[in-house]
Amino acid sequence: MKFNIPDTLQKRVVIVGGGFGGLTLARRLAKSKDFQVVLIDKNNYHQFQPLFYQVAMAGLEPSSISFPFRKVFQSNENVFVRLAKVLAVRPADQEIETDIGPLHYDYLVLAMGADTNWFGNERIRANAIPMKSVGEALYLRNAIFEDYERAVTADGYEARQRFLDIVVVGGGATGVEVAGSLAEMKQHIIGKDYKDLNREEIEIHLIHGDPRVLNAMSTEASAKAEKFLRELGVNIWLNKVVKDYDGQTVTIDDGTTIRADKVIWAAGIIGNKIEGIPAESYGRGNRLNCNEFNAVKGLTNVFALGDIALQTHERKWPNGHAQVAQPAMQQGKLLAKNLLRMLKGKDPEPFHYFDLGSMATIGRHRAVADLPFWKTQGFLAWMMWLFIHLLYILGTKNKVFVFLNWVWNYLTYDQSLRLVIKPWRKPGS
Repeated sequence: MKFNIPDTLQKRVVIVGGGFGGLTLARRLAKSKDFQVVLIDKNNYHQFQPLFYQVAMAGLEPSSISFPFRKVFQSNENVFVRLAKVLAVRPADQEIETDIGPLHYDYLVLAMGADTNWFGNERIRANAIPMKSVGEALYLRNAIFEDYERAVTADGYEARQRFLDIVVVGGGATGVEVAGSLAEMKQHIIGKDYKDLNREEIEIHLIHGDPRVLNAMSTEASAKAEKFLRELGVNIWLNKVVKDYDGQTVTIDDGTTIRADKVIWAAGIIGNKIEGIPAESYGRGNRLNCNEFNAVKGLTNVFALGDIALQTHERKWPNGHAQVAQPAMQQGKLLAKNLLRMLKGKDPEPFHYFDLGSMATIGRHRAVADLPFWKTQGFLAWMMWLFIHLLYILGTKNKVFVFLNWVWNYLTYDQSLRLVIKPWRKPGS
């Protein structure tokens, strides 16, 4: 197979990954006739990762947080979108190898993000449920509601518990938000949909390896988030590390075990690697060592953005920027500007990250926000969280659908999305 992309006098910028960084860069370069932009992704849509957990908890439809790349670039003749998987990079030839063939580049931008970090534990990987894509979020939604259906017909307390109890591993933003959503579902939904279940039998466990949840945020935000979770009935295990999970039993490093058929793994991420990148270009967490211009060290005309980029600053960011949307978007904007500057023979500008703060929501009226000059928790933080996330969702229709879903959920404590939809497979496949 071939890319079927014409050779022109334009400089070809190949972007691997359509997340926040890659898409921001592509949208900026789409306005310039000096570049031919090729956006490559294994999906044909952009995924709004901060709201994956709401899809998993049946709060939003998958289509509300996904937006087709081709819709974004309908009016840009210099942008080509290709559904492909990048297999290798050949820096000496300025070429990439993909499952649909090779492609030459003038500039290569690696923005393929990160995946779930299993810390080398293959048994946990085989049995736990990650949440790094819309597909994984849908799988989790199916697992939760299918198990509730099984619990209704289970014979006896012990048999029910395997379907009802849920363990969330990782007390970062994702883990906290998932645990909070599960607890609210227990309080407000189970009694309506599953009248023959005793919701008090449902136990939600959050296991975190540090002394406080949301340890990347302020101590005030961390303490308030823990308080919110405990008020919702979440069992919090701090300074505990999950060492094993066989699909039925969670084993913690102190020898304690928890019986659960569902373990949601939100304990960390690791950068996606591509063959052909020299080992010395990689830093901690499989992130690519970058200079202040986002150029990958040791390579020519190769850049990295977002989760995969490791830009360190001795004082402010000794371990690199947080692997969230804002650094990726700001890097994408500057790289677009710098590519234009370099094309005109000007020196590129160094990247300086402006930290807009961090936020997490634990449920209705419960959120925490650390802003550059202000910290707040509770209802105001929750309203700010809703507004900011709505602002960054792509597409007017998606914004409207998400807003309407949130309003309806707020007024009724209910959703109509609790469906178990299994993928169809051909016989014998």
